[in-house]
Amino acid sequence: QVQLVESGGGLVQAGGSLRLSCAASGRTFSNSAMGWFRQAPGKEREFVASDTLLGLTTYYADSVKGRFTISRDNTKNTVYLQMNNLKPEDTAVYYCAAARPFTRDYVYWGQGTQVTVSS
Repeated sequence: QVQLVESGGGLVQAGGSLRLSCAASGRTFSNSAMGWFRQAPGKEREFVASDTLLGLTTYYADSVKGRFTISRDNTKNTVYLQMNNLKPEDTAVYYCAAARPFTRDYVYWGQGTQVTVSS
């Protein structure tokens, strides 16, 4: 059974940093794209960042480019999201997702972790 478990969320002041982790189990994800998405209250879920298999290429939403970094450790089957210079508008539930191998079809989702940025 595939499971994605996020951790690392919390409350931080504007300008601060957090690092989210997503531990995957049930299969290897080295041949899968991994991504982070977020959903703020009253808004639709939106893309934040993703990579390709083996983490060779990364993509970011314009709103986080230059502040957030996605990375992975395939030996630990874990993907990370380093978030720097956080802003109140980054407040949301952050979700980790994994795609089917060699696709960008995200079919596995974590339960989410809350990130709250105070002004």
